[in-house]
Amino acid sequence: MGVESTPPAPSPKPTPDPGRAGRNLPAAIGVGLGLGVVIIGSLFWEKVLFIFVVLAAVLVAVDEMIKSLRTGGAVIPRVPVFVGTAAMLVAAYFGGPMALLVAMAGTVLATLFWRMPGGSVGFVRDTSAGIFLIGYVPLLAGFAILLVQPDADGPLRVLTFFLVVVASDIGGYVAGVLFGKHAMAPTISPKKSWEGFAGSTLACVGAGIASVVFLLDGSWWVGAIVGAVAVVTATVGDLGESMIKRDLGIKDMSNLLPGHGGVMDRLDSLLATAPAVWLLLHLLVKG
Repeated sequence: MGVESTPPAPSPKPTPDPGRAGRNLPAAIGVGLGLGVVIIGSLFWEKVLFIFVVLAAVLVAVDEMIKSLRTGGAVIPRVPVFVGTAAMLVAAYFGGPMALLVAMAGTVLATLFWRMPGGSVGFVRDTSAGIFLIGYVPLLAGFAILLVQPDADGPLRVLTFFLVVVASDIGGYVAGVLFGKHAMAPTISPKKSWEGFAGSTLACVGAGIASVVFLLDGSWWVGAIVGAVAVVTATVGDLGESMIKRDLGIKDMSNLLPGHGGVMDRLDSLLATAPAVWLLLHLLVKG
């Protein structure tokens, strides 16, 4: 009587290859296009809807940050930060920069007050983390709202802002995959290379010139400045968020967006770039 052989165990399904730049590219493209449709649709259908799109994204990002900072021991109260975030973005749209600043001050004070009943142990840690979060996410996002504020060309200013950041991201990705050899910051973001930064610069400056000239009827040199500044701020924003995740010992803020990670992982470059683009367009491009 023969011995029955045990059938070989099925081999595990291969995991999707994220590629040399660390992404699931098809998923990232699909999510990016979907987000782009929502943003552009809100801008040119009824620009006040853009506030709700930004608010939804920022509230999710704030929640991701609260959860992530909790892994480092900081406990941030959600209610004053969520309410303050909404107040800051609405104030920016209807009241401009000064209203944004006043709303931020109120959010900081509310966060301090809300934490007081929890006692003095960890008070400085928790409130410092809360104030950092308020300044990092809703305050910077408020400048994207300020971009859409002008009646004459607000949506086109926002579109210019998005185009330069997206161009920086795509240019860096393509150049990094094709030519990346020299790491820019290996201890912070190992996938980011100087070759990728060069690609980001070329794409970002080109997008800045095209956007300012054809969308805003501005001078080419203004577009070149916008692109050159945007590539620096976008890179700093990306590296800054990577530093936060390294410190907290996490890979992504969440897994909400396939191919991207969390919402905060998509907003890092946008948040850092919004104030710079708003200021440059405010000073150098007539409405």
